[in-house]
Amino acid sequence: MVHDIGVQESFGFKNDPIVIRVYGKSVIGGRMLEVDGYTGEYIRKGSLIIRDETNGVSKPMPVNSAGTAYESLPEGFAYEGVAKATVHKNEPLVGVMYEGEVNDVASPYPVASLLSDLKSALPELKFAHD
Repeated sequence: MVHDIGVQESFGFKNDPIVIRVYGKSVIGGRMLEVDGYTGEYIRKGSLIIRDETNGVSKPMPVNSAGTAYESLPEGFAYEGVAKATVHKNEPLVGVMYEGEVNDVASPYPVASLLSDLKSALPELKFAHD
């Protein structure tokens, strides 16, 4: 599928409506994400967003080659928050929420192994489910 920039498209991922349980504070104006090396077609709502501590560039958290789990946090990066919407990687402008509540079971990739680090880095961002 060819993606035309600026063309509205409709897409759905089954957990998008339920992944963010409580909206809280976000980065004002959102972020234009660096997507070089990102293998997915979409950056999904609830995906972890990280920020380079040296140059301030934000990007999606790396995902393994199978597209099933997050890789390790790269050296020199910090957790910034989660994507507030699903966006195509060709137009990677997205809101980044750092306070609120995310449904950890509905997250695009499992976060259980990262919860301790996430709680330390983003204490106002909770991960929970019913």
